[in-house]
Amino acid sequence: MKITGLRTLRLAAYPRWCVVEIATDEGVIGIGETYDTAEAVEAHLHNTIAPMLLGRDPRDIEGHWNRIHRASRLTLGKSMEVRALSMVDVALWDVTARSRDEPVWRALGGGCRDRIRVYNTCAGYAYSGSHGGGYHATARGASNERPYEDLHAFLNDAGALARSLLAEGYTQMKIWPFDRFAEGGGGQYISLAQLDEGLGPFRAIRDAVGDAMEIACELHNLWSLPAAVRIAKGLEEIRPVWIEDPVPMDNIDTLARFRAESPAPVCASETVSTRWGFREMFDKGATDIAMLDVTWTGGLSEARKIGYMAEAYHLPATPHDCVGPITLMASVHLCMHLPNALVQEAVRAYVHGWYPEVVTGLPRIENGVVHAPQEPGLGIALRPELWTRPDATVRESAA
Repeated sequence: MKITGLRTLRLAAYPRWCVVEIATDEGVIGIGETYDTAEAVEAHLHNTIAPMLLGRDPRDIEGHWNRIHRASRLTLGKSMEVRALSMVDVALWDVTARSRDEPVWRALGGGCRDRIRVYNTCAGYAYSGSHGGGYHATARGASNERPYEDLHAFLNDAGALARSLLAEGYTQMKIWPFDRFAEGGGGQYISLAQLDEGLGPFRAIRDAVGDAMEIACELHNLWSLPAAVRIAKGLEEIRPVWIEDPVPMDNIDTLARFRAESPAPVCASETVSTRWGFREMFDKGATDIAMLDVTWTGGLSEARKIGYMAEAYHLPATPHDCVGPITLMASVHLCMHLPNALVQEAVRAYVHGWYPEVVTGLPRIENGVVHAPQEPGLGIALRPELWTRPDATVRESAA
């Protein structure tokens, strides 16, 4: 089997999203995606990566990964080059598993479970757009007219949101009410009044549903160490399941200092890529839970290695998805395979919003769990009409 072509797709409706399709001479096709700097990813894929893949066997995934990674000599950070490598790696696993007529989780080495708990990240339908106005910008002008405007809901009626999630079987949710206070002052300081206001949604959830709902607090790497510690200590009454990305991930010693002072477990980080970035985090005891993004950290190949490494430190791993439908599906396959998978992230506004607009074959999520896909490969397919949409940009590289 040989790779005969790579084709990329970008849509003006989702300008941060980029998809790759890898074709072979045996008619087997695999897909991958990534998110952010879509035009740059597209250019790097065609100009640099495609010549390294065309005419080669797609099943030599490890060799392809090392050759592409060494060419850019990048290790840390969710760089454009690592994102391009990630989407290609996912597509190669899709091709490989399809060629064997088995799901990706089995091609990875088999399963440790046939389902896993999911939690809802409380974003809204438009959250996949620009965050130039801050992480709450997409809630402005939103309302409860659509059923899953969850960002608007947690800012305005978090108790009702928690009841809605419990009714669908979700027992964990993630919110970020403190972000608005970081956006004005660079995250250097949070006042007691702001802290109390930010705690409001957490208290509303506890008042509405008690301890039936686990609550994760997302801090989006926005805070200085003293401010993040103040938030963490304020959250102690809530007993959050974790505090995620409290400080920027460019100084792991600072993250370790935060963990030493935080009364809640620390989760980090979707913004760290490759095993080398996570190795430092694990060695320095900086996190309790390894949060990784399959299409930002180096693909399924690298995410699997990070998961194995986390297991050696007796740490659970939890895949991130606020990215796209292929990332979600690849992450579900990874969760079925990893022995230390903890929980899978989902955004119900996406699962019922833009994801079904662009793909078929989304994972089965019922009563708060997602089930192992059984179809060959990733078990997901791009809708064919995407390639001819008026807002589509398509580029091809062929052998």
